Amino acid sequence: MRKTALVTGAEGFIGSCLVRFLLAKGWSVTGSYLVRPDPLPRLPNLQWIECDLHEQRAVRALMRKTTPTHIFHLGAQSLPVVSREDPVGTFESNIMGSLHLFEAVRHARLAPRIIAACSSAEYGEVPASALPTRETQCLRPLHPYGISKVCLDLLARQYWLDYKIPALSLRIFNTTGPGKTNDAPSDFVRQLVRIRRGQQPPVLEAGNLKSRRAFLDVDDTVRGFYAAALKGRPGEAYNLCGPVAYRIGDVLQMAIRLSRVRPQVKQARRLMHPHDEKIIFGDSTKICRDTGWRPHKSLEQTLTSMLEYWDSALPA
Repeated sequence: MRKTALVTGAEGFIGSCLVRFLLAKGWSVTGSYLVRPDPLPRLPNLQWIECDLHEQRAVRALMRKTTPTHIFHLGAQSLPVVSREDPVGTFESNIMGSLHLFEAVRHARLAPRIIAACSSAEYGEVPASALPTRETQCLRPLHPYGISKVCLDLLARQYWLDYKIPALSLRIFNTTGPGKTNDAPSDFVRQLVRIRRGQQPPVLEAGNLKSRRAFLDVDDTVRGFYAAALKGRPGEAYNLCGPVAYRIGDVLQMAIRLSRVRPQVKQARRLMHPHDEKIIFGDSTKICRDTGWRPHKSLEQTLTSMLEYWDSALPA
């Protein structure tokens, strides 16, 4: 049977990469979006549908129209900082929007495999003795965004147990790559490209350089979604994380070396987030064991591709 995918949040960073990946695999894809992508890609076997997950009727209509064999649910408010400023809006988007999606599947009497995009933010601050973090670690999120993803995680499990809708969760750790914004590697790379072009003084602003993160290339993240869709076990939660936890200062030095720029580094107070976890590092053994997934790209390869991207994307 031909595989048909519905990707919610298809206009986002991971969602847009996943759409292209699935099309290359020969799938038919519907990308649903809240904010219209500009430009809107027009490709064979791809249709776009605007859908606000807040609107129950719209979500049910989307399900009746698409009847997918697989759903990759990435539609969400995904910024922890924004969730602190607007917890109600974050919960409405991430919890109620997800509930509308699951209910739409149930009322349409469908049984697609649902891959729910959850987050390492569910774990909160993990003690050093429990690193790298396993899926059995207690869930103690530090902000409304993390709480909302715990709810999505539990919804996926409940709809498998109660309604036999084959849903599972991917707890995504730090993902970056070409086109990413609002994370340390992309901020570093974009500033370095601007400095190299003379569009910014040779001063690079940075936040906390002592925290540690395990970055996964977006291509590897997308392959993780695909592997989970084909071989993941319903009702389960899987970590998806890079293999090495780097000190952010070391990530910056690697980006500087690759860019061949020698900036002055200045820590900016506005970029410091006092409640951030000191280290975010997950154990991906479970998804490797169950699906055969493995990360392929090194952080150096990722930063190189990001430098190339911003060199072509930034205006001259």
